Amino acid sequence: MGKCGRARLGLVFALVVAAATTASAECSLDTVSVRGDFGTAQFTVVVADDNAERGQGLMFVEQMATMEGMLFVYDRPQRVSFWMRNTLIPLDMVFVDDTGIVQKIHPMAVPLDETPIFGGTDIQYVLEINGGLAARLGLEAGDEMQHAAFGDTSVWPCP
Repeated sequence: MGKCGRARLGLVFALVVAAATTASAECSLDTVSVRGDFGTAQFTVVVADDNAERGQGLMFVEQMATMEGMLFVYDRPQRVSFWMRNTLIPLDMVFVDDTGIVQKIHPMAVPLDETPIFGGTDIQYVLEINGGLAARLGLEAGDEMQHAAFGDTSVWPCP
């Protein structure tokens, strides 16, 4: 990509972040919001909430729009581990507890790598986004996440 393309991509990225920062949080099955010291960001997601969907994950996906991802939803907090088998794009994995607090971010998971990526022992949600995006946005442990699947006891419940 040339300088002009990178500049245009950077401008689009800045506009998306600015719009997400000023927009009120939206609670729907296809939207995840994250807020922290950086502001607020919204992602359009596909939800994986059963064994078959979680097993498939983002395998064989060749590209994903900047603010898209997948949200893995488990029935209860548990020990989670991921790998990148058959995953063709680098991903950031955002591990979240049952209250919606980000516990850990694994940046830039390597495509096709089968090395286990341990997320934690009390994780109920995992957001996968494009590799490097968490750092570019400023996401970090302690940030708060909102989604329609989260219960009323989350730190940022849906209105």
